[in-house]
Amino acid sequence: MSLSPPHFHDEHDEAIGSLLLAERHHMPENDYLRRCRERSVDVSGRVEAVNWILKVQAFYEFRPVTAFLSVNYLDRFLSCCSLPSESGWAFQLLSVACLSLAAKMEESHVPFLLDLQLFHPTFIFHPKTVQRMELWVMTHLKWRLRSVTPFDYLHYFISNLPSSSSTIDHFSTASNLILSTTRVHHFLAFAPSTVAAAAVLCSAGYNAQQLPLSFHHRLNQEMVRCCHQLMEEYVLDTCLASTSTIKPTIAEPTSPSSPVGVLDAATCASCDTPSDRNFAASTHQQAEPPNKRPRPSTPDVPQR
Repeated sequence: MSLSPPHFHDEHDEAIGSLLLAERHHMPENDYLRRCRERSVDVSGRVEAVNWILKVQAFYEFRPVTAFLSVNYLDRFLSCCSLPSESGWAFQLLSVACLSLAAKMEESHVPFLLDLQLFHPTFIFHPKTVQRMELWVMTHLKWRLRSVTPFDYLHYFISNLPSSSSTIDHFSTASNLILSTTRVHHFLAFAPSTVAAAAVLCSAGYNAQQLPLSFHHRLNQEMVRCCHQLMEEYVLDTCLASTSTIKPTIAEPTSPSSPVGVLDAATCASCDTPSDRNFAASTHQQAEPPNKRPRPSTPDVPQR
């Protein structure tokens, strides 16, 4: 059944309706999930990137939305561009850039770019290199950084729960569930509102086969049910089997060998052409030394 609490005015429903209409503009390209399943996207690299983002988010006690937004940027970028498959630094550079952008959007205090590069990464990127990557990411995201995320719906959906449980407890549990979904690419099939609804219902202990309510008339209840079931299978238990049936990786063409070469190649390529789908679309590479260096035995980042 559908419940509409009397203490919520019409403007709240209208605001949620506006978010539901806007959220499709803040999601990866339609074929991105298929490409993940077919391994034309480096799913292992994506998982490592997401895990690193979540670790840094926890270390600096960033808001959960900051980590989710970072992964949103990463997925939206990967849905229209391919990273070099044989360069270990590529996902690392993209991860730092996406986390930095998200922190700037959501946090009142943002660490220096060198300080963000925690947990012994293989390479430490110079701030200028990260900033150039940030610019390239923003360009491909069409400067839509204020993305709609599941966290935009949590308070409204939780207020609809016919429960006497603590709102804080529901919010905390649902937030953790939402963050956990970022590790499993299968959840890319669902809109932010669907993920939020499933997380709230899951946090309240509802079974996927007996969902008690619909939070909004625009929500697809069957999609919420499927997402809820997926949470029970992957998030509440384990995410380890999520990529066990995926096809072998498709080989990528030869690509620039350094962050500088990649960024220069991107600068020369048109953002509106199909060649954007691969960093190696342009053969232009800068002759200067790579603007990265291996992490020394003594970390540059202060231990905290």
